[in-house]
Amino acid sequence: MAEKRWIPETLFDDLGFRMTFAVEKVLYEQQTEHQHLVLFEHKHFGKMLMLDGATQVTTRDEFIYHEMMTHVPILAHGKARNVLIIGGGDCGIAEEALKHKTLKSVVQVEIDASVIEFSKEHFPEFATPVFRDKRFESVIGDGMKYVATTDRRFDVIIVDSTDPQGPGAVLFTKKFYAACKRCMAPGGVMVTQNGVPFLQPDELVASMRHFGELFADTGCYVAAIPTYVGGHMAMGWAADDPSLRRTATDTIAQRYAAAGAFPTRYWTPEVHKAAFALPRFIAEHVERGRS
Repeated sequence: MAEKRWIPETLFDDLGFRMTFAVEKVLYEQQTEHQHLVLFEHKHFGKMLMLDGATQVTTRDEFIYHEMMTHVPILAHGKARNVLIIGGGDCGIAEEALKHKTLKSVVQVEIDASVIEFSKEHFPEFATPVFRDKRFESVIGDGMKYVATTDRRFDVIIVDSTDPQGPGAVLFTKKFYAACKRCMAPGGVMVTQNGVPFLQPDELVASMRHFGELFADTGCYVAAIPTYVGGHMAMGWAADDPSLRRTATDTIAQRYAAAGAFPTRYWTPEVHKAAFALPRFIAEHVERGRS
C-alpha cells in the first residue's frame, strides 16, 4: 500500500512552522509558466488549491474570503456599476460580484491563463455562472500593466492576489496602488488581500504606508478564515471618501436588498459593519503604517 502523501504549506517557513495536509487524492498538479499549482482532495477541507506552497482556496471555507472581499466594498460604495478584479483566477470573487444585479460590468485580469482553464474544469461552481454572464470580461494579462494603461474607470477594484512572492509581489507595491488609483472612478474604493497580521504584520504595515501616500482614507477590515492560519485575515481598504467605511448598518441592508438580497453564508449587514472594528494589535499595525 502506497504511503499517504502530505503536502506542506511553506508560506511560513521563515517563522519556523508549516501546516501540512494529508492528501486523499491529487486532482491536478503542474508547474505553469508562472507558478507551481496543485489541487488535491482533503477529507475535511474538500478540494484545496495551493500555489507555490500557499493555500489559495478550499471548498470548505472559500465563501468567507470571497464574500468579504466582494460584498463589503461594493455595498459600502453604494453606487458601484463597474468592478475590476486583479488576479482571482479561480473566479470566486467574480462569481460573488455578479450576484449584484446593480452592476454593469465585472472585468477580471489574471496573468496565468492556465489558472482560468483550471478553474473551468475543477471549480465549475465558480467559473460556469461567471462565463455565462454577459457582464463579465476575462482579460489574460499582467495586472500591473492593465491598471497602468487602461482607459476604463472602475468604481471598485478588488485585488485578489497571492502572497507577496513570485508574480504576485508587484501587487503590493506603491507603483501598483498608484496605477489602481489612476483607473478608479471618483468616489471609488480599492480592497486588497493583506494576509494574516498576527503572522504577516509587515505586509499590512507596508500596504498602509503606500495607501496613506495615495488615498485620503485608509485602513482594513477583518474576517476569520480557517485555512488562512494565524487568526484574523486583513483586507486592506483605500478610498478618498471616509464615509464609505462608516456606512450605517441599515443603509447597508437597504443596498443589499436593492442588489438582490442573494443568499450569503458569512456576510451580513451586521458583520459588514463589525468587520471594521479592529482588535487593538491590528489597529496598531494600521497606525504604524500611517505614521
